[in-house]
Amino acid sequence: MPEIFAGVDVGGTTVKCALADQDGNVLREGTIDTDSHYGPKEVLKRIGDLVLKLAGELGESQLVALGMGLPGLVDLHAGETRYLPNMTAHWKNVPVSAILSEQIQCRVLLLNDVRTATLGELTFREGPAAKTMVFIAIGTGIGGGIVIDGKLRLGPLGAAGELGHQTIDRTGPLCGCGNHGCLETLASGTALAAEGIRLMLMGLAPNLHDLVDGEPGRVDVEMMGQVADQDDAVRDAILNAASDIAIGVANVVTTVHPDLVVIGGGVANLGPLLLDRIREDVETRVGRLFPVDDIRIEKSQLGAKAGVLGAVALAIHGFPD
Repeated sequence: MPEIFAGVDVGGTTVKCALADQDGNVLREGTIDTDSHYGPKEVLKRIGDLVLKLAGELGESQLVALGMGLPGLVDLHAGETRYLPNMTAHWKNVPVSAILSEQIQCRVLLLNDVRTATLGELTFREGPAAKTMVFIAIGTGIGGGIVIDGKLRLGPLGAAGELGHQTIDRTGPLCGCGNHGCLETLASGTALAAEGIRLMLMGLAPNLHDLVDGEPGRVDVEMMGQVADQDDAVRDAILNAASDIAIGVANVVTTVHPDLVVIGGGVANLGPLLLDRIREDVETRVGRLFPVDDIRIEKSQLGAKAGVLGAVALAIHGFPD
């Protein structure tokens, strides 16, 4: 009987699921709305139903394991959630592994969603292998993952790699974590959009104003990217964010000297405008200490699929030793 492995990426609005064989070849995919307000039992039941439905479409097969990425802090060993900031309060201390494994009758492994996406990039990325890699996901917030000697570093709680909470400016904006000037407060998609709105309301971004019909709620990173070659203030805002990201990257480079730094999340779609500034500033900051020619700084290849593919890899290979 063929063995299959499931990967689930739980986002604030959407749950992605993929079923794959032992080699990671995706056989079936599906999505459902998260609807976290219905509570964990209902959401987990719908996830289990989706997994079983997709497995049923494959005919005679054995579901061996399921890997799941969740947006927050999880207890890897207990298989429980600890704190999921983008979900309702009911998601604290939920025994996800026990609940799901009872329904789908296989082992269930949990990991933070960005660490899961890091696994995805490590496992499925094309091109030269990277023995030491850093993944930075820049979206609503900023998360990360660190790979050393080919293995994802998790730490005792699975929380290693919270790169968005490096202090970049100690007098900067207050972060949700309680500190000031975290990278997340300066260069996340949320922070960039807020700066775009400010510039538009001050009359410094006329093309952005026209693009969104003057509606602040429509301003996002994608819109800002579209007008960056017309509104100098918007372009400068993006470049400033890139320079802040570069400080965070330089900090990591001086710590682990990676072969590869992967930039993912929606902000990475700003492309060369963002990435070229990051590369330039990293070279300026650490080029006298390290040879930076062999450090690749690249956009994620997997994009929005990094999380679910990483969850598949987690199901197949388990936690790193």
